[in-house]
Parts: sequence; structure tokens; C-alpha cells
Amino acid sequence: MEKKFKAFSRKEKIVSARDAVGNIKDNSTIGTGGFVGTGFAEEIAIALEQRFLETGFPKDLTLYFAAGQGDNICRGLNHLAHENMIKRVIGGHWGLIPKMQKLAIENKIEAYNLPQGCLAHMLRDAGAHKPRTISAVGLGTYIDPRYGGGKINVRTTEDIVELIKFDGKEYLAYKTHPIDVAIIRGTTADEDGNITMEKEALTLESLSLAIAARNSGGIVIVQVERVAARGVLKQRDVKIPGIMVDFVVVATKSEYHMQTFGTGYSSGFANEFKVPVSAIDPMPLDCRKIIARRAVFELVPNSIVNLGIGMAEGVADISAEEKILEYITLTAEPGVIGGIPAGGLNFGAAINIDALIDQPYQFDYYDGGGLDIAFLGLAQADCEGNLNVSKFGSRLAGCGGFINISQNAKKVVFVGTFTTGGLKISVSNGKLNIDNEGRVKKFVQAVEQKTFAGKIAVKNSQPVFYITERCVFELTKEGLVLIEVAPGIDIEKDIFLQMEFTPVVKDKPVIMEECIFKPEPMNL
Repeated sequence: MEKKFKAFSRKEKIVSARDAVGNIKDNSTIGTGGFVGTGFAEEIAIALEQRFLETGFPKDLTLYFAAGQGDNICRGLNHLAHENMIKRVIGGHWGLIPKMQKLAIENKIEAYNLPQGCLAHMLRDAGAHKPRTISAVGLGTYIDPRYGGGKINVRTTEDIVELIKFDGKEYLAYKTHPIDVAIIRGTTADEDGNITMEKEALTLESLSLAIAARNSGGIVIVQVERVAARGVLKQRDVKIPGIMVDFVVVATKSEYHMQTFGTGYSSGFANEFKVPVSAIDPMPLDCRKIIARRAVFELVPNSIVNLGIGMAEGVADISAEEKILEYITLTAEPGVIGGIPAGGLNFGAAINIDALIDQPYQFDYYDGGGLDIAFLGLAQADCEGNLNVSKFGSRLAGCGGFINISQNAKKVVFVGTFTTGGLKISVSNGKLNIDNEGRVKKFVQAVEQKTFAGKIAVKNSQPVFYITERCVFELTKEGLVLIEVAPGIDIEKDIFLQMEFTPVVKDKPVIMEECIFKPEPMNL
């Protein structure tokens, strides 16, 4: 007997941003993709904010994100920073979302700050319905439940990080959470919702986020630049299959679909071709260049390297200037392998890369010890070698990928000025002059929040160095040892008196290499 199928029509997936966010219900957990501005669905965030301001809905949302998503002013997740709209935030980096910071600091929302890599892995595990993500990342820091469990304020009471043991070793168990709504971004969608990312600078955790929402019974909303006909896209170019996508939103304005928050579109960031390295201007001979120059002396050929944001970015510039980039491989936590990472609001993107992988896999590589050396920012350090880069009074920067990277790299180099707040230096005749001392001491008796645990590093025999414009410290079991001093620096006046503790001095510190303080290239 001949079977007859009931007539049906394909679901129309191409909708407006307003219609898409109309499907978000109260009390939903929303997972957003993005890294600074790269891969962030700005038009959808704006539409969601407008809906709330006009109707008061959706309300009591939980916001989940791995990397920081904002411009430190008003874009990105700043759009969603409204009282009653947001009930809880679980995020990796808060420094670019001051409006959300304010809600957390004023105790108006529940708020957690967890390591970026762990959050990316928690998304992947949530998609597989695993109840916990097990990791050693965070032990001994403020993530450890013995020291706060990643909670930001007193309103936040639920423990979502637990201390456990396997084979006699301590680990942290991060509680995974179902995702009701995934908001992500691609470049092209076809009529069936298949998504490609050919113009995106990063692929991030987009696929993991889509799977987590789909397998949680939630919805997936993807913002794209354009739509292609059904069956046109090359199958191997599809990064998110249409079976996981519910709604596709085509950006109506180019400023809502910038490649990064710093660049509308760069062929270099899309890796269409190689950019001449000679196009990078040499750095002026200032604090940043001095520190970066000294830092590159820690490199060895064939090193796999991670560079943090800010001062650490200078290592790439000096490596290019000294023509040694070909001997090392720079990486960035959102998935960049090789090339030269960008800075500022372009941070996370890179030119001339060798490969691009999803962020969860990059952190698998990092957490497993794949990094030979990491150069990270030095904001505040104490006598035990602990570092704080995550919280300063009412300013909540967050840890981002710092804990994953600093805890697992084979060698860590923290870079930053010795003091801050008005520090001015000059160089004359190959010697460093402190023209105006900074008002704020960065080497303190005890850090405000422990983002890096010195005792854990010592226990693991991890080499750790602290490089400033005027001196270099090494972490040992006795504490910070002064090992190098810049030419022209008075140890007592310029170092000891500008610290809240006295470092260990085992032998007479050596003088830093003279070529660091001269205007011409070092010819490494």
C-alpha cells in the first residue's frame, strides 16, 4: 500500500532581531559568544535591551559568558546591564563591561568570576550533560572554595565550585548549567541555518554554545552579515550546522557587525593573505619597550608563547623589530596559533596566523601544559609571589584566561611597571632615570585578590619571573628574589623604598643588558 506523507513546509529561520529576542522568556540562562568585540552579536544585544526597556521583559535572566565582551563603555554586554533584567552573571572577564560591574559591586545581582578556559569547557560539558567540569585550574586562588569560590559579592551565596580529590590530588569541580538561549555570530547563513565564519577573526566557543543550548532544549540565535541560497555553502566551511540553529538575524547596519570593536573589517584578521611585518612601526624607547625588550631575553627558539593583553603585547612588537618572530610561535587564548596577535579593542584577533581553532580546544592545549612560556600583565604582587589582576577596590577586571594560562605554562613572566599613577622615566647614556615616581606601589604586603598563587607555582617547580623597567625578580621558596637591576637605578631609593616588603637578596643583583636601554635595535 502506498504511503502518503502529510504536506509540510520548512521552518523559516531568517527573522528580524526583534522577532528573535521575542522568543526569550523570563528566568532564561543566556549564553553569549564573543571576545572583546570579535564575534559578538551586537544587533541582537541591542534588540534585547530595547525589548526590556519598552516592556520590562524578559526579566531575571542569568547571563553566561567565557571571554570579556564589551568596549569598556557601552557596547557588548553593557547593553544588558539593567536592574531586574539580569538576576545572575557567570563570566570570565568583567573589565570591558563597566555597567555590569556596577550592578555586581553594588550588590544588585548575583555575580561570579570564573576562569575563561573553565567556562568554555563548562559549556562543552553542559552540551554533553556532564554535571561537573573537573580541573586543577584555580586551586589556591580566589576561585578555590576555601578562598571565596569565585563569588563577587555578598548577595552571591550558591557554591558552584567544589573542592574534590582524585588519587590523592586536589581538583576543583565546576558546576555546569543548562543554556536556554545561545546568542552567537557568523558571517553567512543559508536558508536552512547552516553558518559559515569566513570573515570572522575567531570561531571561539560558538559550536559548543550551540550544542549546549540545543541539548538543553533551548534555542540558538545567530547574527550574520548575509544569507545564501539553500545548498550553496561548501559543507566543510560550515562551522555551525543548521540542525542546531533556530533563528538567523541579518545585521541591518555595518556598525552592528564589526569584525572587532576596533576594526570594521580587516583582510588580515580574516586571514585572506599575509600582512608584511615591516608595516609594524617600531616602539618608542619608553617603559613598555624597556620591559618588553628585557622580556624577550626569556625566549628560546621554537617556544610556544602566549601574550596577555596590555604590557605583554609589546613582546610581539619587539620580536618583530628584532626579526626573531620566525623562531617562536605566538598564540592567543581564543584559538589563534602563530602570527602576530593584535591589541586594544582588536585583542584576540591576529594577522599571519598558522591556524585557528575553537577556544575550548585552545584551553585544552593550555591546561595540559602546551605553552612553553606566557607573558602576562603585572598589576599587583606580594611577598609570596601572589599576583592580583582581577579586582582593585570597586574596579572588577576579572581573571579572563589569566588563571588557566599562568597556572599551566611551563614558565611564566609577569611584565609591568614597578609603580603606577604618574610614573615618568627617561633614558640617557644607556641609563634609566626615574623622573617622576608613581603614586601607587604595585609590590604590596598582600594582594587584594589572589589571581595567581605563588605557593602553588613553587610547589609545582614552575619558573616565575617579574620584569619591570627597573629590576627583575624571581620567585623561589623564600619569596621574591631580586636578581637584576637597571643601569642607573639606586636599589635602596628606587626599589626597596617603593615596595611594601623587602625582597630577598641572595647575591649582588646583576645589571640588566645595556642594549635594552639604547635606541637602536638590540640585534638579537
